[in-house]
Amino acid sequence: MATASAQHPQPDNPPTLTAVPNRKKFVRLTLWPLVAATFFMVSGGTYGTEDIVHGAGYGRAILILLITPLLWSLPTAFMIGELSSALPFEGGYYAWVRRAMGNFWGFQEAWLSLVASIFDMAIYPTLFVAYLTRMFPWFQVNNRGWWVALAVVVACAILNIAGVKVVSLTSLWLFLALSAPFVAVVLLAPFKFGALANAVTKPTTSTVDILGGLLICMWNYMGWDNASTIATEVERPQRTYPRAMLVAVGIVALSYVLPFAAMWATGLKATAWETGSWADIAGLMGGPLLRVGVVLGGMISGFGMFNALVMSYSRLPLAMAQDGMLPKIFGKLHPKSKAPWVAIMALAIGWALCLGLGFERLVTIDILLYGGSLALEFIALVVLRFREPNLKRPFRVPGGLPGAIAIGIPPVLLLAFSVIRSEHESILGMSSFAFGMILIAAGFVAYFVNHALKPAGWSAAREQKPQPAA
Repeated sequence: MATASAQHPQPDNPPTLTAVPNRKKFVRLTLWPLVAATFFMVSGGTYGTEDIVHGAGYGRAILILLITPLLWSLPTAFMIGELSSALPFEGGYYAWVRRAMGNFWGFQEAWLSLVASIFDMAIYPTLFVAYLTRMFPWFQVNNRGWWVALAVVVACAILNIAGVKVVSLTSLWLFLALSAPFVAVVLLAPFKFGALANAVTKPTTSTVDILGGLLICMWNYMGWDNASTIATEVERPQRTYPRAMLVAVGIVALSYVLPFAAMWATGLKATAWETGSWADIAGLMGGPLLRVGVVLGGMISGFGMFNALVMSYSRLPLAMAQDGMLPKIFGKLHPKSKAPWVAIMALAIGWALCLGLGFERLVTIDILLYGGSLALEFIALVVLRFREPNLKRPFRVPGGLPGAIAIGIPPVLLLAFSVIRSEHESILGMSSFAFGMILIAAGFVAYFVNHALKPAGWSAAREQKPQPAA
């Protein structure tokens, strides 16, 4: 793989060519398991999008759900396609940013992602329990729900220690099971045309407006780069990643748009929607059986998202340990599956400790922290075009350097909008923006403390030999 030529200045600790042993073929992912894993890392299905319809109405909600992937998801997918095919390294986006801009910004990339996971990962086991208690209220008593949520964490940790193949094949089957009730909703809609115009639904408490709906839509379309952290465990990543990203964008968009378009045809009022409404509305469409299917789908969604994201996040401590930024113990691999079992266990314990805190879905904080890391990735794309013009790029963002710069503009503008909006949200007595900036500043402090503890510096950025493209 090409490296930067001598005339291009290098970031601190320039790359050293160190080959990483190839993983055994049986643990590598092919296209469709990677698509399924990406689906859960980004979406997890139609759940969580209900407030968009409540705030914007059917027509504008569908328009938002169609335009957002064009301005937000596709540019990100193109960026990931180029960088993951050119640099299929362990740690994905962390490795790209570190290679392009050095240790400091590489550390910040990993910091932003792991801190954002604190506000994100505890939600999914809680979501699993929330849908479980719709069928079995017994789990609401005492701490039974907490024990179920903990069981989800433990089960996903075990699946992840078993290896990426197990996680991704599980994601594929979970995707099929999750999609089934919504396919039924779409198929039943022509037989219910206008039939729910006067349907009586539970009063909603949602206060989301159209701008809030846009933020929720952005949240539901973010996370495309999460799949990049397992690049060394993907079959022919130079070909597989670009294809998987584009296919997943289409599937996620359809999974959001088609069910709402179907419900629009039934005449159901937009004000009937709020987060969690799908179960009751599915009951209106197909009776108790479909309602149970949607509830089970909600449990599958929570489990599948947590399971796939454990796989993604656990590769960050692994890559950082290999680079000397974390203790070497986080780089230990399971002898059979080659999974980073210590990193998985450490993160699982941290997320389990957060289960009892009852986090609400802090969309603005998630977008702010994720947006910071995503902006660094777009900058890395452009910097590498300057630094390493001869780097082999099996997939390349079209339009040359202007194209590489241009694709980052729409996502950054949407992020700027979310930052402005966050000034009006309050967390712990301060604006979401101020709270997010404190967390971002803490990453700077953590870096310099880490650097002070290791005055000799870290190992040089590693370069891994990519697999053949065909």
